[in-house]
Amino acid sequence: QVQLVESGGGLVQAGGSLRLSCAASGSIFRISAVGWYRQAPGKQRELVAAIFSGGSTNYGDSVKGRFTISRDNAKNTVYLQMTSLKPEDTAVYYCNGWNSWGQGTQVTVSS
Repeated sequence: QVQLVESGGGLVQAGGSLRLSCAASGSIFRISAVGWYRQAPGKQRELVAAIFSGGSTNYGDSVKGRFTISRDNAKNTVYLQMTSLKPEDTAVYYCNGWNSWGQGTQVTVSS
């Protein structure tokens, strides 16, 4: 079983940046595709970005050009660099991989 721990969330002003981390530990025997998701109050969880085992990436339309997903396989960690943040980016951000979910990290963007 794999455990995922997100970190890096916080309060930032509109236009600012944050970098989220998703650290995996446990029974890791392969490189997994990993996705960052977010859920705002009253809304469904949505995919923000994904990175696949070969390194290819995919982004939600609302974050294209502003967010960048990357990974360090040696550290079993996936990052989400978020720039030009908007109030509508406010949500709890979760990572998913190896059939596991992290506990989430809150991102709040003030206007």
